[in-house]
Amino acid sequence: MWSYVIKRLLATVPIFIGLSLIVFFIMSMIPGDPAQALLGAWATPENVARINQELGLDKPLWQQYLIWVNNMLHGDFGRSYVMNRPVIDEVMQRFSATLILGGSALLLSTALGILAGIFSAVRQFGWGDRLITLLVLVGISLPSFWIGLLMIMLFAVQLQWFPASGMVEAWGGGGWTDILHHLVMPAITLSIVATGVIARLTRTAMLEVLRQDFIRTARAKGLSERKVIYRHAFRMALVSVIPVVGIQAGFVLGGAVYIETVFQWPGLGAMLVKAVSTRDIMLVQGGVLVAAAAYVLINLFTDVMQALLDPRLKS
Repeated sequence: MWSYVIKRLLATVPIFIGLSLIVFFIMSMIPGDPAQALLGAWATPENVARINQELGLDKPLWQQYLIWVNNMLHGDFGRSYVMNRPVIDEVMQRFSATLILGGSALLLSTALGILAGIFSAVRQFGWGDRLITLLVLVGISLPSFWIGLLMIMLFAVQLQWFPASGMVEAWGGGGWTDILHHLVMPAITLSIVATGVIARLTRTAMLEVLRQDFIRTARAKGLSERKVIYRHAFRMALVSVIPVVGIQAGFVLGGAVYIETVFQWPGLGAMLVKAVSTRDIMLVQGGVLVAAAAYVLINLFTDVMQALLDPRLKS
């Protein structure tokens, strides 16, 4: 197993190199001058030239890229032009908020999706299967940001059960109960699409496993239906479900951008939207790279978990 993990870790090295190239050169193609965006009304030609020289923006792109990568390898992600603070400090502070939101949404979607998929497969073509299929189709079809707005109107404005925005109350202590109270609506909104996808693929995987010969053998031995479903069928189906969960983790991180904007959640997505609008290139590059690295590591973890369940995948 350790050789498999090391092999997968080495395989992520070219992925990170490719990600850094894509992030850097896409940001360099965004129109506008960062020095002018930073200086605003004081953007005289002399000041723009001075800022470009101080930030190294007057060098060729390939040289800027090598300097940026070398600094990152030494733990220096640069300094935010607008906020005037180290990029890594701002990114990690915002990423912790996104991790709370995204992690909660992923756990919720995984648990609900797997349970719904198992229930739907065991009761194929029954009323429960039809109802779950309908709910899954509706959840996947509706835009998440629109569902979030509806939830704000109903549960925040009309019923006043939950706060409409933010991560903690401005006058509160900011404890876990305060965070959980603010987390309910954005986490549910962010998890809806992922729950539908996981439920559908869990149902498909379970139906395929339930038709296998070893399931018939387990039933012929007199095992209870609960043991057949959860001890035998579900474990085999989980091999196919785990990679789907890893993929959905990426969609959850991507969806956090507009969900955080809708609910004013102070996470990485909201930070990136603001950084792009202000042309804060270093902050955008650091934020996107950290989010992409998180997605790659999550997929590495799911690959390892899949290999533990099915040792044939290690070969």
